[in-house]
Amino acid sequence: MPSGRSPRRWRRATEVPTSQPGLARRLGLTDAVAIGIGSMVGAGVFAVWQPAAQAAGSGLLIGLLIAAIVAYCNAASSAQLAAVYPVAGGTYVYGRERLGEWWGFAAGWCFVIGKTASCAAMALTFATYAVPVDGWARKLVALLAVVALAAVNYRGVTRTARLTKILVACSLLVLTVVVVVLGTGDASRDVPAVTDTSVHGVLQAAGLLFFAFAGYARIATMGEEVREPERTIPRAITLALGIAIVIYLLVALTLLRVVDPAASAAPLAAAVDAAGSPWAAPVVRVGATLASLGALLALITGIGRTTLAMARNRDLPSWLAAVHPRYQVPHRAEVVLAIVVGALVITTDLRGVIGFSSFGVLLYYAIANASAFTQPTNHRRWPRAVNVIGLLGCLTLAFTLPWRSAAAAAVLLALALLARKLKPAT
Repeated sequence: MPSGRSPRRWRRATEVPTSQPGLARRLGLTDAVAIGIGSMVGAGVFAVWQPAAQAAGSGLLIGLLIAAIVAYCNAASSAQLAAVYPVAGGTYVYGRERLGEWWGFAAGWCFVIGKTASCAAMALTFATYAVPVDGWARKLVALLAVVALAAVNYRGVTRTARLTKILVACSLLVLTVVVVVLGTGDASRDVPAVTDTSVHGVLQAAGLLFFAFAGYARIATMGEEVREPERTIPRAITLALGIAIVIYLLVALTLLRVVDPAASAAPLAAAVDAAGSPWAAPVVRVGATLASLGALLALITGIGRTTLAMARNRDLPSWLAAVHPRYQVPHRAEVVLAIVVGALVITTDLRGVIGFSSFGVLLYYAIANASAFTQPTNHRRWPRAVNVIGLLGCLTLAFTLPWRSAAAAAVLLALALLARKLKPAT
């Protein structure tokens, strides 16, 4: 692999152009951790159990552990890179600086297409729990959620972090209630032995469950807005991921004790009902809506920052690099994102969107691991074996996902690469 550029050359290549204002460093460790947890918890606990259980069968816990291991390796690589390159853009920047412009472009596009789909998925998840009846009313509620949270982001990142903390606190309180109810309820069943499953099914479930772990990317993509980024970002990524892993394991163990998660689109609500606590079902519904909103809010924030970085390098239209003079956010990028997500919410039900998003994000982290592998010894915090495991894990899980979702994401990426190749030189 190429050895990458020296830190001095990086400063010339990625520093904010003097003609464009930079983002304000307003976020501390607690803010960054809250944004990371808000991105992960909403996506995983309320959206991914059924498809993962259908793929893995009785091997669901094995798939969860594989996803957690791959996520840890990716988090380590991202933290190591973010400490050296503390600017907006995440792996889009890391790929450009360590591997070359084409790799950075591919990473940026993988992130944007995957996470834009995730935004729509979270908006629809929110509406599904908030509006019991399917139809246009549900789509309208999802659209209103996108508009409202885009408006919060537009007003400044400190408001985003403050609201995310509130939503995360509410979600964690609800999940605590769920775990206590399921752990102490009358209904129980034996956790099934690992029999009715396959290696491919477990790996596919791990790829789908990885969708739930990808929120720590938002911390790295906001590197230009974090105070003391060399110290704060690695700590925030590690803390957010560790907390999410503990939450998922607790929920999975208590959930499997009561119901088969493959049998219900809302397994947590079904589980508390089966445990003899029907009063808790509305609590779960409220928790799902809050968690989905928290994830959507953090997703919008992260995509806007990656779009900003790509626009600065003219991998996207340069007018998207504008930073609001008062609120100091990439306001044009966030407005465009809200329009695209709103269109997706209205025009599609996004079936298979979790697989679509996971494919893009797994390739994004594959590039992050490859980039971290090239870092010199004085910039390393973990051994290169962690990068290798992360890279191989990402590629393996990506190509075991449902083929239609993977193919759709791959086609969009190929079209973006082709468009860049055909773009006239400037």
